[in-house]
Amino acid sequence: MDFNLSEEHQAVRNAARDFAQNQLLPQVIERDNLQKFDTGLVQAMGELGFMGMMVAPEYGGGGMDTLAYAIAIEEISKIDASAGVIMSVNNSLVCWGLEKYGSEDLKQKYLTRLATGEIIGAFCLSEPEAGSDATSQHTTAVDMGDHYLLNGTKNWITSGNTSSVCLVIAQTHPEKGHKGINVFAVEKGLEGFTIGRKEDKMGIRASDTHTLMFSDVKVPVENRIGEDGSGFKFAMSTLNGGRIGIAAQALGIAAGAFELSLKYSKERKTFGKPISEHQAIQFKLSEMATKIEAARLLVYKAARLKDEDKDYIQAAAMAKLYASDVAMWVTTEAVQVHGGYGYVKEYHVERLMRDAKITQIYEGTSEIQKLVIARELLK
Repeated sequence: MDFNLSEEHQAVRNAARDFAQNQLLPQVIERDNLQKFDTGLVQAMGELGFMGMMVAPEYGGGGMDTLAYAIAIEEISKIDASAGVIMSVNNSLVCWGLEKYGSEDLKQKYLTRLATGEIIGAFCLSEPEAGSDATSQHTTAVDMGDHYLLNGTKNWITSGNTSSVCLVIAQTHPEKGHKGINVFAVEKGLEGFTIGRKEDKMGIRASDTHTLMFSDVKVPVENRIGEDGSGFKFAMSTLNGGRIGIAAQALGIAAGAFELSLKYSKERKTFGKPISEHQAIQFKLSEMATKIEAARLLVYKAARLKDEDKDYIQAAAMAKLYASDVAMWVTTEAVQVHGGYGYVKEYHVERLMRDAKITQIYEGTSEIQKLVIARELLK
């Protein structure tokens, strides 16, 4: 085992950290307060190659591995978890799924633009009654010959309003259950495609999360991704990789809160000395650092397994389960280290605490991760 990063991976870390510190940090509190999706910053991430890191260069991507991608998400999420999830969805769920399962025509039509950040994508699986139970798709896609007629509602869609193309999971053959599900690339602007209300969220408020509604939307048959009935397989395999991205986001949130706490502990004085010299604070910092390092090793292991084309399902689930729990615990402790200052926006840690919670929920709740892990253990 080699725990040292390559020069390439270190360069990715430096580039992501530089971007986060210099471009994301200055207005991050304002974006959170206003729930502002900053198109310019997302375009800048695209120009730097962060929106299609794992996509092959022939389609405009960086051709990098999963570890490089996880490292970049970690650094960006230390400062702005909203930017982290926008990047994660576009890379892990949209670009990866299109490149692996999409036709050459779809890759040329959408992937080349998604990988460069010219446009961004959305992944539409969750519904009012289909979240953890992804087999219960009520959105339907009726085969009309040269097109599918799409009807239904999708909830909790990251980048729902700002995306240009959505990968929509829908039921075509109800009698076949999950084997009758398909996935479609659906462009914004099609007749009957309506953007619903924006969610007023507790955390990651600078990413836009919307309900999307489809009423007799005509989707060209060539926009179906993969073979007929392969939509559920597409969704599950895509989410397996997506868990690594969200685990890296959670890791970044935790690491960001720790770095702020470490810095603050050296500046804040009580009883005539920095609080970092008080054993109570030292113990908190020690446990924070240890949990973060353990989470980082789990995330990097899952990424390595994926890059080596080995079975990474269990490793990805473990990484997401543990990293999200660590993010929640570390950010709560970071608020405690900061005392009263931790409870106000100026010191950032209260935002990171709010951001951390969603990592235990989206792209598979912690309970679902435990089921996945147990299933893999009992094979």
